[in-house]
Amino acid sequence: MREREVGTLEQIMVSPITSLEFILGKTVPSFVIGAGTVSLVTLLGTLWFGIPFVGSLGVMAVGTTLFLLATIALGLVLSTFSRTQQQAFALNFFFVNPFFILSGFAFPIAAMPRALQWFTLINPLRYFLVVIRSVFLKGVGFAVLWPELGAMALLATTMMLVSVLRFRASLEG
Repeated sequence: MREREVGTLEQIMVSPITSLEFILGKTVPSFVIGAGTVSLVTLLGTLWFGIPFVGSLGVMAVGTTLFLLATIALGLVLSTFSRTQQQAFALNFFFVNPFFILSGFAFPIAAMPRALQWFTLINPLRYFLVVIRSVFLKGVGFAVLWPELGAMALLATTMMLVSVLRFRASLEG
């Protein structure tokens, strides 16, 4: 988004990088910040608040990785519909708040109207909350969490592919 506004997108596009490499370059910094944040919150939760961590750090790391990739890819998809950073922020705000409310964090998904329950199926936070609660408090592993991990992997892959295709299309059109 910023590259388009500042005028450096053309310079980037004439460089010898592919659309996928450009998208991945936009993804890595957000991923590092997100992984650091989840690590810090996990550490504070266990050491400061005394919340027992009874699960596997490996399962937690895989779940966190898939969640971050899915949410970053969603942000990239949304940014392909925007011409300015302000439009992208507004569009993100429009999606982030409902995604949080419809994640199962504040209200049980089973208590939501059926149409909203269907909408939650495309929400990576829905699956990540199950992973966090299950790993942190119950010690659940891959054998039980594979549906949630698989859903996040599918969302991440699909949204990353859509973002690359939309980015390529925006360059051509």
